Amino acid sequence: MGSHCCCEKLNAAEIFGANVFNEKVMKERLPKDTYRALRKVIRGQAELTPEVADVVAGAIKAWAIEKGASHYTHWFQPLTNVTAEKHDSFIDPAGDGTVIMEFSGKQLIKGEPDASSFPSGGLRATFEARGYTAWDCTSPVFLKTDAAGDVTLCIPTAFCSYTGHALDKKTPLLRSMNAVSKQALRVLKTFGNKTARSVLSTVGPEQEYFLVDKEYYLKRLDLILAGRTLFGAPSPKGQELEDQYFGAIKDRVSAFMKDLDIELWKMGVLAKTKHNEVAPSQFEIAPVFSTTNIAADHNQILMETIQKIALRHGMVCLLHEKPYAGINGNGKHNNWSLSTDDGQNLLDPGVTPEQNEQFLAFCCAVIKAVDTHADLLRATCATSGNDHRLGANEAPPGIISIFLGETLNEVLASIASGGKYKSGGSALLKLGVDTLPALPKDNSDRNRTSPFAFTGNKFEFRMVGSSASISGPNVTLNTIVAEALDELATRLEKTKNLNAEVTAYVKEVIEKHGRVIFDGNGYTEDWPKEAEKRGLPNVKNTVDALKAYLTPKAQKLYDKYNVLSKEELHSRYEIYIEQYCKHINIEALCAVKMSRTLYIPTALKSAAKLAKETTALKAAGAATAVAEELLAKVSRLLEAINKKTAALEAANAKANAAEDATDKAILFRDEVFTAIAALREEVDALEVIVPAYVWPVPTYADMLFKL
Repeated sequence: MGSHCCCEKLNAAEIFGANVFNEKVMKERLPKDTYRALRKVIRGQAELTPEVADVVAGAIKAWAIEKGASHYTHWFQPLTNVTAEKHDSFIDPAGDGTVIMEFSGKQLIKGEPDASSFPSGGLRATFEARGYTAWDCTSPVFLKTDAAGDVTLCIPTAFCSYTGHALDKKTPLLRSMNAVSKQALRVLKTFGNKTARSVLSTVGPEQEYFLVDKEYYLKRLDLILAGRTLFGAPSPKGQELEDQYFGAIKDRVSAFMKDLDIELWKMGVLAKTKHNEVAPSQFEIAPVFSTTNIAADHNQILMETIQKIALRHGMVCLLHEKPYAGINGNGKHNNWSLSTDDGQNLLDPGVTPEQNEQFLAFCCAVIKAVDTHADLLRATCATSGNDHRLGANEAPPGIISIFLGETLNEVLASIASGGKYKSGGSALLKLGVDTLPALPKDNSDRNRTSPFAFTGNKFEFRMVGSSASISGPNVTLNTIVAEALDELATRLEKTKNLNAEVTAYVKEVIEKHGRVIFDGNGYTEDWPKEAEKRGLPNVKNTVDALKAYLTPKAQKLYDKYNVLSKEELHSRYEIYIEQYCKHINIEALCAVKMSRTLYIPTALKSAAKLAKETTALKAAGAATAVAEELLAKVSRLLEAINKKTAALEAANAKANAAEDATDKAILFRDEVFTAIAALREEVDALEVIVPAYVWPVPTYADMLFKL
């Protein structure tokens, strides 16, 4: 159960950051000279010396031990969607049979986990085990407490191989942040900004998830092994009444959310918003914006903590993109922007965007970047789980397009046509209710069907899958925008007429890349046809999407801005295509096992019972038409399930026999994936007609409506 009484008073301000070695704690714990030196390192103005590292390590150790920590870990993000950690205790032998607590600067800044057992895509051979973790001092160390009360000091780190190749998601993310900062500063200088020292990419990732009662979860092998229901007939009620979204939160869920907030706040995660989502038993939590690498760290903390706290309340958190068929899936909306270190949001248009040349320049650079590299953005969201979600009615289609809103569209169109847009001033949105005041109208409405929408002062990338790390999408987003800003800066640095050059740039971007701007409904059947006319790619599955990583264009981009070398980029393709195959292989094996050990025995038992009852009815001279019809249906479905189970086994064996990674993935996509779906049709049809008391697993109605 939860660790806090529902009547306990909560003071968020007091507990926030209690388990973080943050700026406030650093000021209190570090000598002034050490604090100033560390701040320079964090700002990228100096390198960390061994002397400073030792003092910082000593302060962190004393703080952590006071908080109850006995172990520390270099907490890193390998090329999976989860984090990794190896725990070491602070104890060291004192020589007299006792121990002392030690933690050096070297232990703080560098670790050496085994690199051979993590995905490397060929960058490491099995016998080449050496790998290194390096402290990311820009992301604060924190304490993590488990259900037993054990406290561990977590040090956010990057992870690389002995040869220097990035084996994680954080290293290229930090590189991409440096790239976009460098190029954005060049653009800012042409506009006369002499105060900004860096430009930070910032993110606020909204996280969707489902909760299911642990008792039901443990009876569903597919949820345990695959993260989604491979079988399940629709519930008589789904989300059609639209009564779930923003509905009153049930007490059990509210108690869970309270404990979740408390644990996240203690670790410095800026959890802000929580609410019921569209589907039954679906919820969302959203944080305040953070610098991108910290936001990525915090989202990993959030996903892990949601799952832990749910278990303490007798529930299980489902982060899969499509746990249930027929209702909305889970996404992770990646709200991205650029801000200077002195607090200026470069994507804030102000009251009159047509007069904000700097904003228009940055906005058009983003438009150009997204259209030029739409294939790469799509690839960053490519997983077998997301293939179930993208293009469905709760998620954007597989076509990358940008929503800008009416005002910005008119501004950019007028500039592109050589005209001058006349603003009507600060427009007011009339609500039509006398007792409510008129509200200032945003420069754009919202378009939930758009995969990349401008939402006032940021772009919301809505394709990201709920179980994924946000690092991958933001690596690419930062890098493609860095390239566009690089080209823009080169133009502006040469011009003597800034106004004329910005106008020419806006006109050029709209003419060449305006095709990517689409403010309509992305769910209509007409949009794919229109997108094809515009020349926009419509990539519908992971296997096709991942090919973008192999193009010369991609290799040139990532290499030019020192984000990913050719070898590192190719390793990502190998890893992600292999993960795709492995996930579908697991689903296939799980489906076969459930069919053989659950559904076929249930059908046999049901058929035998019906046959016995039919015979008894005949002997009694009663009507048997209903029983005979039902027996015939069950028998037909039993034969179909057996046949399609065998077909799935054959397809899976064929796919696993393929040697080439891409060929294997194609077989899993075209044959295994479809064979699982075909088997499901028969099993779901069986569920509808057999008695509820003999059905071997919890139903959709059980799992979705019995929290």
